[in-house]
Amino acid sequence: MDGVKDTILVVEDDDDILEVIAILLKREGYRVLTAVSGGEALAQMEKEPNLVILDIMLPDISGIEVCKEIRTASTVPILFLTAKGGLRDKTEGLGAGADDYLVKPFFQEELLARVTALLRRYEQYRGIDEQKEEEAFLEEGAFRVSREFNEVYKDGRRIEMTDIEYRILRLLMEYKNKIFSIRNIYESVWEKPYFYDANNTVMVHIRRLRMAIEDDPRHPVYIQTEWGRGYRFVSA
Repeated sequence: MDGVKDTILVVEDDDDILEVIAILLKREGYRVLTAVSGGEALAQMEKEPNLVILDIMLPDISGIEVCKEIRTASTVPILFLTAKGGLRDKTEGLGAGADDYLVKPFFQEELLARVTALLRRYEQYRGIDEQKEEEAFLEEGAFRVSREFNEVYKDGRRIEMTDIEYRILRLLMEYKNKIFSIRNIYESVWEKPYFYDANNTVMVHIRRLRMAIEDDPRHPVYIQTEWGRGYRFVSA
């Protein structure tokens, strides 16, 4: 263990689970912040953690609402912990802005793997001021998108989005007009093997991406659906 790694905020009202996760992460070299309620979690966000592990069931406000509030000011990766493994619950979490979810009970190895993957993507794609001059950008119509970092402009205005949404947009823009199936998108962006439930995961993030970049998300111009085939980016 070479020094302290990133800071992770763990939000969990079960003391036993909170302690286990905190010990596990500290053993891996992470700095750990903890919270047992939604209000405490939002207060801890002032310390700018690099990742949030967020339980959905909290005693004051739901993890869903906490996630939505975090997303108003930050694109930090959010990993939901949920005792509910149903598709509707996963969809609700992703729709609120989460990047991934893990169903309780979970293996410690799986939690660490999710944490590592989310932090790697976040560090790889977030903007770093001292490197901006060396960046290459994709430019299509009104859009200017960094090829390396989560930096997206439309008509010169910066658009905030999560790293997952940025990666989807970058992929589609790099191959303008090419139709990408849901499987193509999932395996390219999440870098994990495709499974059936991934269809809904991708569709939720496409919807959020449209909300970020389209003038009218209900009638998208840039991210177009090719029914039965997938999605493509069209420069208006």
